[in-house]
Amino acid sequence: MFKIILAAALAAPTLALALPAEQVSPETVRAIEAVAYDYLDGQLEGDPARVARALHPDLAKRAIKPTDRDEVLPLRRMSKDELVSLTADGVLKTPREKWDRQVKVVEVDANIAMARVETPWFIDYFHLGRFGDRWVIVNALWYSKPRQAAPAN
Repeated sequence: MFKIILAAALAAPTLALALPAEQVSPETVRAIEAVAYDYLDGQLEGDPARVARALHPDLAKRAIKPTDRDEVLPLRRMSKDELVSLTADGVLKTPREKWDRQVKVVEVDANIAMARVETPWFIDYFHLGRFGDRWVIVNALWYSKPRQAAPAN
């Protein structure tokens, strides 16, 4: 039975294999990167409108919590509204000369993509969706990097 289902799936004309970013059109990669930079740079600028336009209305942003007695697999959950509000509060606002961030589009498959973004403070893995001509971040799994101690005088 499994062989029949697998053979049918492999023969399906709509089946497309995910492609690494290097095999995707440069325009598509740039469009995905632009959304990720709206997310990053919007937070670093303290620009909530820029962050908001990068996010799906039903964004699921999560981080794994170290421990929580009340939750079996504890997650820190954040909505689009919470992230936009934190941006408006300037939580990550940083002078441009201190920006150190990068975006890497990892894979693209039809109208979905995966990207990795990094700053000195956090790393995010994004799932993005293309809605018409527009890419937005649908899911984000992230973690905070350990804080480095200030240099001793």
